[in-house]
Amino acid sequence: MKHFIILMLAVIAAAMPLAVDAQTVRNSNHSTVGYVRSDGRVENSSHSCLGYIRSDGRVENSSHSCLGYIRSDGRVENSSHSCLGYIRSDGRIENSSHSCLGYVRSDGRVENSSHSCLGYVEGVSREWAAAFFFFFF
Repeated sequence: MKHFIILMLAVIAAAMPLAVDAQTVRNSNHSTVGYVRSDGRVENSSHSCLGYIRSDGRVENSSHSCLGYIRSDGRVENSSHSCLGYIRSDGRIENSSHSCLGYVRSDGRVENSSHSCLGYVEGVSREWAAAFFFFFF
């Protein structure tokens, strides 16, 4: 589970603007669950380092072990290159069989496939931010 947290927070970092110091990820109660720094460092709500996202899409834990990869086409892979799912440009999140897992709305609201709220993202690309919620929760 911890590895998915790091992987999905790193997904957020992949598309965030470099000029911003940190992006915030919140749960459905609006409590902060993590941050993504402009240098690719991924932190929990206490600012402890969980991992890193590299410019080539490689996602690492805090010990620099590979957890997975974020591909430019939206494909999310584990460290063995097996597909975990897809992040579509319209905010739809799919598993590896292309079944819908949920959505990220343009206002930052993240929903499961039944449209129940899972959380919110602030200042994060909706296409990439969704992955944190769908693999973490």
